[in-house]
Amino acid sequence: QVQLVESGGGLVQAGGSLRLSCAASLRIGSISAMGWYRQAPGKQRELVAAIASGGNTNYADSVKDRFTISRDNAKNTVFLQMNSLKPEDTAVYYCHALYAIRNYWGQGTQVTVSS
Repeated sequence: QVQLVESGGGLVQAGGSLRLSCAASLRIGSISAMGWYRQAPGKQRELVAAIASGGNTNYADSVKDRFTISRDNAKNTVFLQMNSLKPEDTAVYYCHALYAIRNYWGQGTQVTVSS
């Protein structure tokens, strides 16, 4: 079992920045991959960014060069630094972990970008 707790969402103006945090209940070095997904109203949940246990990262084309995923193994926390935010980034952001071939999700945190 993996519990994931997100924080850091909020309301920001277009062009601003936010940093999301996801604290895991176990050592993230033992987790195959962690990432962030988002879901806007009326849309499907989509991958935003992911980081594998070996450190490889993957980003959606829409956020490349604006968002950065990173992790702090000592704190068992994964971060998503979001810069140059756009109104279309507005969504609920979910932390995800792939552990022992099972998927785990956080409760989600709302990010709202005003124009």
